[in-house]
This record gives sequence, structure tokens and C-alpha cells, in this order.
Amino acid sequence: MAKVLILGAGIAGHTAAAHLRRKLSKEHEVLVVSPNRNYQWVPSNIWVGTGRMKAKEVHFPLEPLYKKKGIGYKQAKAVSFYPEGDNETSPYVLIEYLYGEEAGKQEKVTYDYLINATGPKLAFELTEGLNPGTNKAFSVCTYDHAQHASNALHQLINQLKNTAKKAKILIGTGHAKATCQGAAFEYILNVEKELTRFGIRDKCEVTWISNEYELGDFGMDGMLLTYGNTTMKSSEMVEMVFADRGIKWILGAGVNKVEDGKVSYENLDGEFKTEEFDFAMLIPAFSGHGFKAYDKNNNDITDKLFKGFMIVDADYTPKPYEEWRVQDWPETYQNPSYENIFAPGIAFAPPHAISKPRKSKNGTDISPSPPRTGMPSGITAKLVADNIIDAIENGKLTLHHKGSMGNMGAACIASAGYGATKGSGVSITTYPIVPDYVKYKETQGRDIKKTFGDIGLAGHWLKLTLHYAFIYKAKMKPFWWLIPE
Repeated sequence: MAKVLILGAGIAGHTAAAHLRRKLSKEHEVLVVSPNRNYQWVPSNIWVGTGRMKAKEVHFPLEPLYKKKGIGYKQAKAVSFYPEGDNETSPYVLIEYLYGEEAGKQEKVTYDYLINATGPKLAFELTEGLNPGTNKAFSVCTYDHAQHASNALHQLINQLKNTAKKAKILIGTGHAKATCQGAAFEYILNVEKELTRFGIRDKCEVTWISNEYELGDFGMDGMLLTYGNTTMKSSEMVEMVFADRGIKWILGAGVNKVEDGKVSYENLDGEFKTEEFDFAMLIPAFSGHGFKAYDKNNNDITDKLFKGFMIVDADYTPKPYEEWRVQDWPETYQNPSYENIFAPGIAFAPPHAISKPRKSKNGTDISPSPPRTGMPSGITAKLVADNIIDAIENGKLTLHHKGSMGNMGAACIASAGYGATKGSGVSITTYPIVPDYVKYKETQGRDIKKTFGDIGLAGHWLKLTLHYAFIYKAKMKPFWWLIPE
């Protein structure tokens, strides 16, 4: 009998658990350890953050589902890793229970195969004063954060409806190295639509603030794409979207402090500036969880497993930006020191940024970290699960299933307003995610036939359809596995 331990129950962890349990016989154990009691479909937090969906529509409890499907579950957090075990046990992870009578209790959880799908730590503390729900600044990174953002947004809307007062709204990234610009982009479009819906758009100045060098970078170095019968840069497409909606923008901004209704930031010119606001939503920096690892003699071997996030089969050799290649990116997400440990989704350490790193004139790094969310998380989790399934069934780890972000496409549908007839969506499909400047040197590293954008009601309906499809899939309802990652 083999035991697969999965840390985390987000998109990557939950996807891996579902595929493992469906394909492995019941004699093998699949165990999920997660500090969260609920699964959440994160892409729809945007709608929760504007009040167009209730939080209960984007999450559901894990324990009843896992019990029904034969997946073990412990609501706890990982503390430290022991990939060689000790004198008493085989390899294990030390976990700590967080709630109930067992709160504070630690336990050794052994495994034959380990999938680290812990994702990122939402490192709000890396920006002074950036604490969701304080200083008039909010987040949509979790469904409860999004609910608080919606409450504050609609409180402001109600105030504006009854007075001549005007307001400033600021949405974007809250740290010089933050990623997930796509979520902030989607949120600003939905907020703008909500202001229009309530008839107060003319009372609000809406501003985008980002560490991107140019609009539409999204941490992926932007892209050249087809739009209708034309070819344009993503920066041009986003500029068109913002200009059409009267949204202003501040670029190359490394936010370093948030006070009550005010952000301080440094720009690439080395200038220190401030921007005031009545409501803000700022994406924090993402970081690793600070895990430690030890060998069987209790010596610290953290550097074998982690460099912030988990080390996998990537080329981490320091190189100048001009020498980075798509081949540097991992294909199997296996740790090179311990072949039974994997890290799909956001949990793996990227070999380098995707967007060109930039520093301010003062030497401050101001550029997006590489995104690994959504579609890539599901795809990498499934291929890791399939490799483990093959190893368990064949008695040998062959790693036939591979998938690099350098040869993987992704579709991003950013809601731009909610409504049956007046909703909208900005749809962007890119291939590959990590640009290949050698193979596609004439089209800025992307296959122009597979990289395209569109704007309109169809995008909204597709986004809404995907919401229900992926909730259905996550609940492992009949034939869920037919829905692609």
C-alpha cells in the first residue's frame, strides 16, 4: 500500500487529490492536510468583491466531500519537513492542528509520496500598513477578504449617492514585486462597472497602480496578440480598455507604505510619491511559508528543498536576463534531492522572472514576479498526480508526464462587468506562458496563431460558465474529470 500526502487544498492540491483518488485503488491512501476547511474557486472572488456573488457561491466545505470520496483530511498546517524520516519513522511532515480541542497539537504524518501544494503566503506584512480592512485598503485574495471589500465599496457607493462628495478609488499591486496583476485588472473593471450601475461613475476618479513597466504586462512580459483582424500589443489592448472606461494609470510603482487613505510609492525614476484614496484594493506580495527541512540526524537541510518556494527540476543557475530560456522552466515539478517530493502550482520556486527585471534609479527592484496561478496550477497538479499514479502502479518512477510553462498555453478571461445582457469580459489566450524568444522571435516570444484577445458579452458568459463548470468539477460530481484543467 502506498500513501500520498498532499499539503494544501487550493486549485493544485485539490486537483491532485481528486485525480489520485479517482485512479488509484482503495488500498492506497490519499491524505490532504490543509489549514483551510473550505475549497474556494478563487477566480470568482472578483464578483464577491463587488457584491455580485455571495461568498457561499464560491466555496464549499472539504471534509464532507473528502469523506464521501475516500480522501483523508486533516485541518492543520505544515510546520517542517523530514524527507529522510528519523530513527522511528519513514519520511514525514510535522503538522500542527489549528482549531478545536487539538489546537496546538503537533503530529508526524508519514508518506511515500509528497505533493507540496501549499501555494503562497499572502505577505501583506512586507508592505507597511497593508493589512486587509484597515487604512481603507482591501484585498480579494480570499473570499472573506473579498466580502469585506464589497461591504466597504458599497458603503462608499451609498455615501456618494446621497451627497455631492467625490471619491478616489485606487486598485492594483501593493508591493514592488507583487504578482497577480490579472486579478487586480479584473477587479478594477468590475468596480468601474459597479459605479456606473449605481449612477455615480462621474463622482469617482478610478486609478490603476502597478509595478508593471507597461500596461498589459501581467508579469508575463506582455504579449503580441491578434484582436479581430488586427495585431496589437497587450499594452495597447489594455490601454484601449482603460481609456474607454476613463481609468487612469500609474506604472512602475513600488508601493512601500499604506496609511489611512494614502499610499506611498517609489517609481522607476527613483521618485518618492504618494496617492490618496477613499477605497483601495491592493494585491500583496506572495512569498514562501518559511518552512524548514531536516535530515534523519536533525541537521538543517532547508536549502535542499526551498529557496523561498520549493526547489524543483528547474535551472536555477544565475544568468543575465538575456540568457534566460524557456528550457530553464520545470517539466515534472520533482525536487532534485528527493525524488518522491513534488511541488505543482504556485508552490514551486520559479527559475527567474518572466518580465524583464527592472530597478529604480535608487536600486529598488520594481517589476512583477512570475504568475503561476489558475490554469497552470491545475495542469501541473494533474501531471504530478499522473506520474505518482504510474509509479505506484508500475513500481517505478518514470516521469512520462511533463508540462513546462515554456510550452504550455493559458486562457485568462477577465470579467469586465456582471450582467445577463450588459456584462462583458476581456478574454486573452496566450501560448506559451513563458515567452520563447528563439522559437517565436518575430512575434515577441509567442505563437501569434494561439495568442489572441477579445472583448464583449461572450467573454462574460464564458467566465460565468467556467465558474459553474469548475465548481462542479471541484465537487467531483459525475464525469467531473471530462472538464479539462
